[in-house]
Amino acid sequence: MAPDVTVEDIAEMIDHAILKPELTREQVDAELELAARHAIFSVCVRPCDVAHAVARLEATEVVIGTVIGFPHGTTSTAAKVAESRQAMDDGAAELDMVLNIGLLRSGLFEEVESDIRAVVEAADDRVVKVILETALLDDDQIVAGCEAAERAGARFVKTSTGFAEGGATIEHVRLMRSSVSAAVEIKASGGVRSLGTLLEMLEAGATRFGTSATAIILDDLAGRVGGAASAGASSY
Repeated sequence: MAPDVTVEDIAEMIDHAILKPELTREQVDAELELAARHAIFSVCVRPCDVAHAVARLEATEVVIGTVIGFPHGTTSTAAKVAESRQAMDDGAAELDMVLNIGLLRSGLFEEVESDIRAVVEAADDRVVKVILETALLDDDQIVAGCEAAERAGARFVKTSTGFAEGGATIEHVRLMRSSVSAAVEIKASGGVRSLGTLLEMLEAGATRFGTSATAIILDDLAGRVGGAASAGASSY
């Protein structure tokens, strides 16, 4: 049975990840074109690629996002703020920041919250998603990280960078959903490589998905519902 969602529905929930450090400019451009062709919600690119992505996708409605303190979260708060401001100057509309994982594991929740709040304030009403890296945390730490992110004003809590040994799990998505109010959304990332996994995490409470398997997911759904995965035309 086909899922009760359309290709367009799912495309509007995807942040297409273009974050591997080894990607060449040609490979980045191919991924940006894929994003335009599938009319997905956004791309999440490396900080060095923000201005280029903004220019390449100017004629589309694809939102440009980037990462802050990525992938370890251990840069200073001042460095995260400076990185956020540079990203916004380059045209980024959304920021996915990695919280300080070591401080969270140490129980220094006020310091974690302060680090997040500084980025939220620097973001000037832009969407900030806080990456917990749930594979490195126990359940209590996940709850504490979610609560700190909400107190600091973040719009999303996010499972993973995709660069740790583990990624998103259904159990962690459910735990995160139960740890924040309805004002905060959940982004699942790391290991979201199939339509089945995405739909399970959608049911568990995630509303945004970070993945580099965008074409696989949307083509699978298009095959099931008899639609066209390439909902938008490339601007290239």
